[in-house]
Amino acid sequence: MSVEAGGLGISRVGQVAINVKDVARATAFYGDVLGLKFLFSAGQLAFFDCGGVRLMLDKPENAEFDHPSSILYFSVPDIQAAHQKLREAGVSILEAPRIVAPMPDHDLWMSFFRDTEGNVMALMSEVPRKR
Repeated sequence: MSVEAGGLGISRVGQVAINVKDVARATAFYGDVLGLKFLFSAGQLAFFDCGGVRLMLDKPENAEFDHPSSILYFSVPDIQAAHQKLREAGVSILEAPRIVAPMPDHDLWMSFFRDTEGNVMALMSEVPRKR
């Protein structure tokens, strides 16, 4: 679909805002615990790279925006190992890794946790089936 045909030419998600109450605490969590690459800060904002998508940590400017963020699903190669690292770091785990969708050639696994700001986040992994 082209811009002329009503499309905007959107090719990918460029940035996701994550509401936080304490930017310093959240910055430590996303950098030190999740291991995301810190890009830069601007005032009270902190930015990380997540596979080419920029994550922006920010305190909501007003009540309209003060709510938990959307669930981000972080893709990992080994969900069991990633889950164990979160547990060892004292992260609040909501659901241990489990298969959520068996596919023809792989199983889709997910695990849910909370960041330091109370936002629900997830790990996901597409695990090939053994033949």
